[in-house]
Amino acid sequence: MPSPGFQAFILCGPGVSLNTFTATPEEFPKALIPIANRPMMWYPLDWCYRMGISNIHLVTPPSSAKAIEAALLQNPHLTSLPLPRADILAPENLTQTSGTAEILRLPEVQAVVTGDFLILPCDLVCEVAGESLLEAWMIQQAGLGGASVSSLDYLGPKMGIGGEKGGRRGGLGVWYQTKSESSTKGEETDFVATASLDIPTVPPPEGSLRSNISKLVYSTTTDTLKDITEEKKSFPIRHGLIRKHGRIRMLTTYRDAHIYLFPHWVLEMVRRNETMDSISEDVVGWWAKASWQEGLGDKLGLREIFQGNDDRDGETGSYHSGLLEEDMDIGSMSSTRTSNFRNGPSSKNDPRSAFASRVSTPTPPTSKEASTQPTPKQKLTIPPILAYIHPSATTTPLIRRVDTIPILLATSLYLAKLPPTTETPSPFAHPQKVASTSSIATRSTISKADCLLAENVTVEEKCVVKESVVGVNCVIKSGARLTRCLLMDGAVVGEKAQLTGCVLGRRCQVGRESVLRECEVQEGNVVPEETDAKGEKFMVFEGLDDEDVEEAREGDDGGDEGIAAY
Repeated sequence: MPSPGFQAFILCGPGVSLNTFTATPEEFPKALIPIANRPMMWYPLDWCYRMGISNIHLVTPPSSAKAIEAALLQNPHLTSLPLPRADILAPENLTQTSGTAEILRLPEVQAVVTGDFLILPCDLVCEVAGESLLEAWMIQQAGLGGASVSSLDYLGPKMGIGGEKGGRRGGLGVWYQTKSESSTKGEETDFVATASLDIPTVPPPEGSLRSNISKLVYSTTTDTLKDITEEKKSFPIRHGLIRKHGRIRMLTTYRDAHIYLFPHWVLEMVRRNETMDSISEDVVGWWAKASWQEGLGDKLGLREIFQGNDDRDGETGSYHSGLLEEDMDIGSMSSTRTSNFRNGPSSKNDPRSAFASRVSTPTPPTSKEASTQPTPKQKLTIPPILAYIHPSATTTPLIRRVDTIPILLATSLYLAKLPPTTETPSPFAHPQKVASTSSIATRSTISKADCLLAENVTVEEKCVVKESVVGVNCVIKSGARLTRCLLMDGAVVGEKAQLTGCVLGRRCQVGRESVLRECEVQEGNVVPEETDAKGEKFMVFEGLDDEDVEEAREGDDGGDEGIAAY
């Protein structure tokens, strides 16, 4: 794929909801947790390369930078990615608790962003072709002609830095359905409201994503929505939203994928508004409201941002690979022209619509009169933030954020069912379902259709492995049974142990004849022999006395899921 001129920034966060396996982010950060035997950050990296983006930055706290850099140089899945290799950006003031919008205000990030950019999370697994999203954005927001929002007062080129005043160069976000066959129970959701775009003269071709793109008018998390409704005893809707959009679609079972295509001016908006902490809630949410709420755009400083472009060199240029092209009117190169029939035909010399002959030309005010009259504020045109609402049909490609243990397990098992690369075009397929059979006993049972076994896996006699993912150097001893399990590198399962719906961390051990159901075992932990547990987390606690450990074993509020410390 040729380069589209975008920069990609992959945010490698702390992984709080995966704390069983990210307790030491300095050694094993969230971005390296395996999904179907590949490091988590491999998926967004591969997605960027496939759409032609090679200017990629991995944004991580300094404490995790060395571990990620080592993985880029040593992990076979990451070293097999195309060149150039992704750069590691570790700002000095970036911590594990920094907000996503706060990251965009850091001086190191501000200095690196030189053009339109793409924001991704490190936990993204996306089968939708990235080039299709870029194509939809370019047609709706960055190309010549067919603007979804137009301004008759702006006569300059709509492609380039100055196009913001004409309603172009907006953004694009992605939302996916959480109530599908591949979803998990209790998955986080967001509240999103959209309004349809104008029907294009030429309909999009079959298979285009443009038919699922609409204008975003409201976006927030479900928790925030619940807080608003509890406080107000209802969900208040502003009159300005109804006046602007008579028909609105409200969705409550979708989730923000945190895929954002942003024009360069968004960076300046975030820098000016220091109260913005989250990209999804604050940046995208306030931007969507500014499109219909009077005066909000001025409060966000958008008028100064757009009008400030007039003083820059190359106003009519466009960002491409971080460089400004020389001044040119790209709009004049297009053979497409737009006519305004509301005020009659245009004159040859005046680009504005001409008055009828019977209408007298108004006398311009004298200089004295003009000085006493207040100058009216020009209407501020806000470039829209668009929303791609991923359809929920069973045959649609997968989009998922893998940020909890149940989603990690479900996504890994989903990818394990893919046929090998020789039988499917999926980029997530592996060359072989079972990498090596030399260390697998003949008297063992492995369901290859829904299992994935990495290199150097040892499976002894009378073992049964069904619908599971097993990492490098794992050992499954004789008589053990695994069903719907995920084993990270170096895990050991003892003789006659029975595991169902479990996730085992790196180099952990499960004792012989143990029975575990829906449990999590931390890296390096040892589960004693003949342990019988359900829904527990086996973690190592340092610096706790016996009383604290006993409380941890009991779990939270006596619920079903507890934490076992050994």
